[in-house]
Amino acid sequence: MEQKTCKNCGTKFVVTDDDQKFLDKMSPTFNGKKYQIPSPTFCPDCRQQRRLCWRNERNLYKRKCDATGKEILSNIPPDKPFKVYEREYWLSDNWNALDYGRDFDFSKTFRENFAALQKEVPRFSIQQQNPMENSIYCNFASNCENCYFLFDSDFCEDCLYVNVVNHCQDCVDCSFLSECELCYECINCKNCYDLRFSRNCVNCSDSLFLESCTGCRNCAFSTNLHDKEYFFANEKYTKEDYEKKVSELKLDEYKNLNEYLKYCEDFFKKHPRRFMQGTQNQNVHGDYIYNSRDIYKSFNIVDCWDVRYSELLFKAKDCSDVSSFGEGIEKIYEVTTSGLNSHSSAFSFGVVLSSNNIFYSDLTYSSKYCFGCVSLNRNEYCILNKQYSQDEYEKMVAKIVDHMIETEEWGEFHHASLSPVAYNESIAFDYFPLTKEKALEKGFRWKDKDKKDYMPQKYSVPQNIGDVPDTIIKEILACENCGKNYKIVEMELGFYRKINTPIPKKCPDCRHKSRLQLKNPRKLWDRNCQKCSAKISTSFSPDRPEIVYCEKCYLETIM
Repeated sequence: MEQKTCKNCGTKFVVTDDDQKFLDKMSPTFNGKKYQIPSPTFCPDCRQQRRLCWRNERNLYKRKCDATGKEILSNIPPDKPFKVYEREYWLSDNWNALDYGRDFDFSKTFRENFAALQKEVPRFSIQQQNPMENSIYCNFASNCENCYFLFDSDFCEDCLYVNVVNHCQDCVDCSFLSECELCYECINCKNCYDLRFSRNCVNCSDSLFLESCTGCRNCAFSTNLHDKEYFFANEKYTKEDYEKKVSELKLDEYKNLNEYLKYCEDFFKKHPRRFMQGTQNQNVHGDYIYNSRDIYKSFNIVDCWDVRYSELLFKAKDCSDVSSFGEGIEKIYEVTTSGLNSHSSAFSFGVVLSSNNIFYSDLTYSSKYCFGCVSLNRNEYCILNKQYSQDEYEKMVAKIVDHMIETEEWGEFHHASLSPVAYNESIAFDYFPLTKEKALEKGFRWKDKDKKDYMPQKYSVPQNIGDVPDTIIKEILACENCGKNYKIVEMELGFYRKINTPIPKKCPDCRHKSRLQLKNPRKLWDRNCQKCSAKISTSFSPDRPEIVYCEKCYLETIM
């Protein structure tokens, strides 16, 4: 075990013996010499922050394709010094990323060599995998139909303003859902139908304002219920009395929602919470972990084993410090967006679609044995996008790594300044918010607000959804929270009418932020169960007002 001080934030952290064993296993061999990956100099939080600053999911911009001149949608804004091709052109044989290949200049650092290449090689406009039908305004998505402002999601239909949802239909303003339908403002729910303003629920339907409920129907303002029906505030009602009570809420009027949301939070705090969200686990340490074993300080993990310091992984094995999606991956270290079925790679962004042995690269599709490359597709044995034979590749990579050891770059993820997006465009800003001054001080980029997106609202939105006219889709609205402009689209209006809920008065970004605030942070604290005093590691900080129980005590109290 090694005690260290983070060179970014100054906090103390530990590199465990298991961490070191993993680094030994990941250390590659080039030209017959093993190059040991050194122990990290950043703490786990700062490593995660540095990885996440590369991934822009939610900010989309209109710009021109640098190949065809066609107007396209991209997550790379037009004012950035990067070439962007529409995705179909990028995947075509009309161009070759190897045409931008170059020799490594040993008079410069790796970062300087890599930055020069990044500015020349075209990137694709948006992260989508076909089939995608009528779902242009979506990013990091696949197999979706009729979706709008959908991010990091797959196999969805008729979903709007959602992120991390899979196999869902007709859901709006939701996060972290699977196999749900007709849900609104829900977080971390599975197999639910017609559920609203709820979180951490499974197999629930026709309900609203629930927390940590399973198998419930026709329930409202309740928590910790199991297989219940017609419960209101955790009390049993007759069918008639329950329906009367819900009808008196007048949920079709906007002025009532904030009052009910506050009531819910106050009510939930009076009841115990499980120390972590997860089921069918063995030896796990984190939150939102399911069907996994040997997981350490990780979040949103499903069907994984031997994973450390990672987030949003599915069916992954033997990985550490992997962020924002990886499925069927193995032996990955310090990678953002590892994608599908990749292995044996490190220090890269976008190692996707069966890529392997990728180091210090930026976006590789179906490629292997690449070092310091940008925007490659079906290539192998490349350095700075230049083709080598296998023997030449081994010798040159060994020489470059020796150089990186001298410049103290080997073993570190890409520097923040190399990210193609600004810090406040990336999802790092969601989980590690910074002021502009602090972000710039730490080497991140920043995008200032565009005044054109903050025009005063002239239209008065009716309080009741029944009074909203069809013409609202032509109006420019302004967020009551941040002032940013937004619009109501036709499919969205139809959804609000279907579930009889009022038009939101916050922009999609602020609604997304509100959901994130309701989800526990990706951070753990050691504390004691408030019933039996057993030691627990939980994402509830000790200064929070919730009552937190260990698994055993929690299961004894649920209804």
